[in-house]
This record gives sequence, structure tokens and C-alpha cells, in this order.
Amino acid sequence: MIRLSVNLNKIALLRNARDGELPALQDCAQQILAIGAHGLTVHPRPDQRHIRPSDLAPLATLCRSTAREFNVEGNPMELAQPNTGHKEHYPGFMSLVLSTRPAQCTLVPDASGQRTSDHGFDLRCSSVRKMLQAVITELDAHGIRSSLFLDADAALMPWAAELGAARVELYTGPYALAWAAGGTRAEEALERCRNAATAAAQAGLGVNAGHDLNLQNLGALVAALPTLQEVSIGHALIADALQLGLTGAVQSYINCLTTAQDSMAARISP
Repeated sequence: MIRLSVNLNKIALLRNARDGELPALQDCAQQILAIGAHGLTVHPRPDQRHIRPSDLAPLATLCRSTAREFNVEGNPMELAQPNTGHKEHYPGFMSLVLSTRPAQCTLVPDASGQRTSDHGFDLRCSSVRKMLQAVITELDAHGIRSSLFLDADAALMPWAAELGAARVELYTGPYALAWAAGGTRAEEALERCRNAATAAAQAGLGVNAGHDLNLQNLGALVAALPTLQEVSIGHALIADALQLGLTGAVQSYINCLTTAQDSMAARISP
């Protein structure tokens, strides 16, 4: 079963639009897991526009108590920031991760203040590889599984394995754009994802995927990637929850994953 990790950032963004605590992030997280999601994802940024540093410990405790996965993603080079205005002290990304000890840490090359992730690490750059190898070694020492956010480029996967990463997360933003456009662009983007996932598996890496996945494009991706282990979905799922309700939205994504996997299994069975 491909695992669904629900990204909580947009729930936290709505909460932070006012000075109160509505919607209650912890209550929403509990509901999401009770519906059947396999884990939770957060992306704490220094500007704290959604997830706050103080959100992490309670969410980690919730995931441990329910035997679900907690995935913290972000740029390992983000350093400590002083508290200004209504913001909490930001201790730095790696300090947050090591103090929280999530099951998985997804390393993402976001710049400070970047609106959303829009590219993966360039592993062709030796300085990037050197930095990531040190971070992965530190995560391993604390029992935290590492995942590298990478473009769907098969040539990058052997480098990721050489660095000691346990998994890669394929950046599916270009696939989602191509799928919306349709035609040959969609097929070409899907083929790039398929080739990257195959190369990752051949290199001994686990395969995750995320960014701009929704109920329209998720099934085709799952059917094309038999080695896929986990998808991280937030923006589209929370948008769907405005019409379907949170329970209906999470269940719809679980059903989509199940249907796509059943269809794939039927095709390959003798």
C-alpha cells in the first residue's frame, strides 16, 4: 500500500491568518490520522507563515502514539532566527529536526522566503553533495530516515544513493503542469517520473513523490510507478476539503491510491 502523508501547512496557514488557534492544528491532525492517513508532513520555514517551531513536538508525539509516520521537510541550511513581533524563536532547521526526531526528514533546497518548493537539489554540484552527505550522516546517527527532494531525473539517482540517502522524493510539479496541459507533454512528463523512479529503485533507494498532486493526476502517477512508496499531499487535499469536508477529502485520496494500485496489480498479474 502506498502511504499517504498529509501536509499540514495550509491548515496552519489558515490558523495563522488570525492571532487565535482556529483551526486547531492538533485536532485536525488527529482527525486526519483517524480517517486513515498513514502519516503527517510539515515544512517549518524561518518566516513561520504556516508551521511554527512549537507545532513540531506535539505532532511528533501524536504520530508516535498512533504508530504513524512524521515527516519534517525543509532546507538543512536554514539557521536560527531571533523571534520578532509575534513570531517564535526559530532554532534552525536541523535543530528542530534533531530535537523532534521524526521518522523521516525530507531535505529540500528552498531559499528563505520562497513561496513553495519548485526544484530539487542539483547533485551535479560537488559542494551540494558534500553538504548533503554531512547532513545525511547526522540524521543517520539519530535514527532519522533521510529523503532527498530531487527533480525527476534518472541521472541523479546513483548520486543520491552514493550520499547515503534512504529515499528520494520526486518533485512532481512539472508532471502536474504537463498533466493539466494534456497530450504528449503529459506522457513525456510521466515517462520522466517512471525512469527516475526505476533508476532510484535500481540504486537501492526508496521512492516518494510530492508537489501539486491531486485527485485528477494522482492515479496515473501511481499506476506508472510500481516502486512508489509514499506521496505527500497538502495544498490540493485541503482545497478539496472545502467541498468534501476533511474526512471526505482524506478518504478520497486514500481511495484514489487504492484504486490505482488495484488497477496496476490487475494488469501485471498472470
